[in-house]
Amino acid sequence: VKLTESGGGSVQTGGSLRLSCAASGATASKYYLAWFRQAPGKEREWVAGSDGSGNSTYADSVKGRFAISRDNTKKTMHLQMNSLNPEDTAMYYCAADSPRWFGGSCPDQFRYWGQGTLVTVSS
Repeated sequence: VKLTESGGGSVQTGGSLRLSCAASGATASKYYLAWFRQAPGKEREWVAGSDGSGNSTYADSVKGRFAISRDNTKKTMHLQMNSLNPEDTAMYYCAADSPRWFGGSCPDQFRYWGQGTLVTVSS
């Protein structure tokens, strides 16, 4: 599975961004897809995930502000990010692995990663 993120950019506090993750591969639509982020000097942090069957789960820090959507026909996952604040500034990564890991939040559980897209939120 090859993953490609897009949609990062710079916004002010309170703004919104929509990230996309395009997955290639015959079985990509069946994978557990997740978003992670990593701020400078910090560990990679799980943000949210989708199992491709309409189930999504979110970290407490983004619950109510971020929302995942997924288009299995296009093998694409989106992350709508609203009410952004400077603490959301990070490189955002898309990750994939078996759907049996749905809900997992440890980076070591994921075999496939994208190259990342940078989100910068200024105050």
